[in-house]
Amino acid sequence: MNTFQENLWLSLPVPAFLLDPGDMFSEVNPAAESFLNMSARSLRNQPVFDTLAIDGPVDDAFSRVRSGQTSLFMNNVDVGSGSIAPVNCNIQIAPMSQMPGFVLVLMEPRGLADRLDRSQSVKSAAKSAIGMAEMLAHEIKNPLAGITGAAQLLSMNLTGEDLELTDLIVSETRRIVTLLEQFEQFGNLSLPVRKAVNIHDLLDRARKSALVGFAAHMQVVEEYDPSLPATYVDGDQMLQVFLNLLKNAAEAAGDGPGTIKIRTFYDMSLRLRRKDGTAALPLQVEITDDGPGLPPEIAQNVFDPFVSGRENGTGLGLALVSKIISDHGGWVSVDSVPGRTVFRISLPVAPKGAAE
Repeated sequence: MNTFQENLWLSLPVPAFLLDPGDMFSEVNPAAESFLNMSARSLRNQPVFDTLAIDGPVDDAFSRVRSGQTSLFMNNVDVGSGSIAPVNCNIQIAPMSQMPGFVLVLMEPRGLADRLDRSQSVKSAAKSAIGMAEMLAHEIKNPLAGITGAAQLLSMNLTGEDLELTDLIVSETRRIVTLLEQFEQFGNLSLPVRKAVNIHDLLDRARKSALVGFAAHMQVVEEYDPSLPATYVDGDQMLQVFLNLLKNAAEAAGDGPGTIKIRTFYDMSLRLRRKDGTAALPLQVEITDDGPGLPPEIAQNVFDPFVSGRENGTGLGLALVSKIISDHGGWVSVDSVPGRTVFRISLPVAPKGAAE
């Protein structure tokens, strides 16, 4: 490849594979390496079907492209491998005119644009959903305090079943107060005060806090890229994000043991288009659990307020995560299948000269 072609190949934002006449990998671009979680070196000269599991007649499609020398599209195809869960993709297969028998395969994971739009609009949607509760929270908490106090006074002269009823009143009113305080926390979250921050310092603080509390029954595995540059975030708010995601992962395992994996890496393929231009989000943090996965009926709306897969869940934890990430101009997504749920956060690099 000449310099221009090489730069174009490296800059493609979607996974791209160049296959030789024997359907073996000749080249893969950086987006494909990230998609498969495998290096280009390990993939070269390997049969494509030893690595990729594609739910569609792609071998026939390759033959038609080679014989007809025309491009072919396949929509809504599930693509997976030994290292990734199946992802629904649109696939384009094109012949290489100057390289007989070679084909170019482009894969576009479906729903990416929808998820980006959702990430950008979560802030306003959440404010709309929680605004009324925030306005009423103070007024509701005052009478609840009176109800709690009255129930405690009554319990001093009660026994048996009557005492159980007053205890129930106290516990339920306290639960409602806690819920209202979560509403207030969500609505009163200030704009981030950003500084240059080492993302691994925040992850270590969150991990240690989790292991002495809600994740004490879990094994936490770290896979950090030590070469990552600093990110540009509000450290306290981002720590809250990591704690919420770790708590979510720990709760997915229930009371039994489980494993949480925290992974960081660099990926230049993700860019957000904003009104003031396009921003790169190369710093990636993945928090993976081996729980049962998200219920299918809520998987697409898990970052919306009041959406929860747990009994008595408020549905505000992940909504708060998405709001904070949106305020930082980042992106958060989730991929979930039974036995593997991955929350991925994409963040910007700190600008030169940013305060630490």
